[in-house]
Amino acid sequence: MLKNSKQLSKYDRYETIWIIIAMFVGIGVGMLLPEVTRVITQLQVGTTSIPIAIGLILMMYPALTKVKYEKLGHVFSDWRTLSLSLVQNWIVGPLLMFALAIIFLRDQPGYMTGLILIGLARCIAMVIVWSRLAHGDNEYTAGLVALNSIFQIVFYTAFAYIFFTVLPGWFGLSAQHVDVSMAAIAESIGLYLGVPFLAGISSRYLLIHWRGRDWFESVYLKKIDHLTFWALIFTIIVMFAIKGKQVVALPLAMIRIAIPLILYFIIMFSVTFAISHHMKHSYAVTTSQSLTAASNNFELAIAVAVGAFGINSPEAFTAVIGPVVEVPVMLGLVNVALYMHHKLNWPA
Repeated sequence: MLKNSKQLSKYDRYETIWIIIAMFVGIGVGMLLPEVTRVITQLQVGTTSIPIAIGLILMMYPALTKVKYEKLGHVFSDWRTLSLSLVQNWIVGPLLMFALAIIFLRDQPGYMTGLILIGLARCIAMVIVWSRLAHGDNEYTAGLVALNSIFQIVFYTAFAYIFFTVLPGWFGLSAQHVDVSMAAIAESIGLYLGVPFLAGISSRYLLIHWRGRDWFESVYLKKIDHLTFWALIFTIIVMFAIKGKQVVALPLAMIRIAIPLILYFIIMFSVTFAISHHMKHSYAVTTSQSLTAASNNFELAIAVAVGAFGINSPEAFTAVIGPVVEVPVMLGLVNVALYMHHKLNWPA
């Protein structure tokens, strides 16, 4: 038993290195093997990349299988804690990204619009992985993801109107019309959250019923534990293979887009982390809140940008840069959270 524990620790210890390697492998495939990239690109339905969708679904499945759904009632009953997350996600986050977009990209309206689109798309997918890596609260993260999903379906169109038609005029900018339907948002959420959620909850209750809780927790969960990691590696390689060439071809544009994005991730994480710690929340809940506030639903942002402005538009390019920047930065913030946990000797 001790041997397995040590092996797991060693495995987790090198996750950062593996992810960085995956990013470079993806760029290498995109640059050196264009025929492979062409095949991957063709595996697409509308704006949805089938390989990336498969990777994201497999990546989220183990985490959603581990969630103790019977405890979600307790999560939703704590409105004081949930209120902080909702304010950070749906007021502070979009406004901060809007401000950063104006400050850094006012002279590039296409990039500015793409950045605002990212800010409006609150995270429903990757945060489950980041929370798992940082030892966050699985049940609380699942609750926040569920709330963000509902809010996106109901409010995204209204937010798009406010941030693209109303607010720009206050700053002397040209208003834009971004047409995105509730059906399109629901489709994105249904694919990237609904499918792994149904698979996870079905696996949990059916297998516990058939084989018992002990077998499920000691055997099955251990068997699928590393699926998240390898699905993440696969997704990163595919993502960077498809878009890495663009990143290399337009390095200055990427840097200009990356600067406000990096500031956004760091500010949202740090402020939420500090407030939650001040409110004396546990480390696990604080970490889940902070990572959720800092993350974004890049799948939805890309889909909206491509649908509203076209696949070759600067808005779509900016949306694509989002996950390219988010993955390494969020990985760094995961390590910051783990460091703070150790530094403060914080109860989980």
